[in-house]
Amino acid sequence: MEAATARQGFSAKDFRSALGAFATGVTVVTTSGEEHGYGMTANAFSSVSLDPPLVLVCVISGSEGAEHLRQNKCFAVNILAEEQEPISRYFSSKERPKGRDAFSEVTHRTEVTGSPILHGVVAYLDCSLHVTLQAGDHDIFVGEVLGLGITENKPLLFHGGGYQFLRDT
Repeated sequence: MEAATARQGFSAKDFRSALGAFATGVTVVTTSGEEHGYGMTANAFSSVSLDPPLVLVCVISGSEGAEHLRQNKCFAVNILAEEQEPISRYFSSKERPKGRDAFSEVTHRTEVTGSPILHGVVAYLDCSLHVTLQAGDHDIFVGEVLGLGITENKPLLFHGGGYQFLRDT
């Protein structure tokens, strides 16, 4: 990436710093197949369409998460609440349990697609895979929302390389 961005007059570090200026919500994207569930922390999430209801998540191409999403053809986007920073860190850790024990330490349930819905989230979107696209070093998974839920919890945010919280005004 350094060589490609150098031709544009900025470094990969500059690019990351600019992107870090954008505050994002924090999600855990989950999926489940015949063998077991899988979850990963992600902030590359966006709405795509209202009709039909579509959202997208971006995942590093060839990663374990991308392979699970591709194979299972479904996923849930769990938008984390401000007190769920430990869950964000858990699902971004390489040392977390995987396989059949992937969700053994996290309270969850399943709904339409069988993808784990985490307890206490701000909102969740339960999706079937609509289309997968490749862009650079990431795969873009577009999901059709089949079920959702919303709470009154405040969201966990990520900005400038760290977790942030909304203030009451």
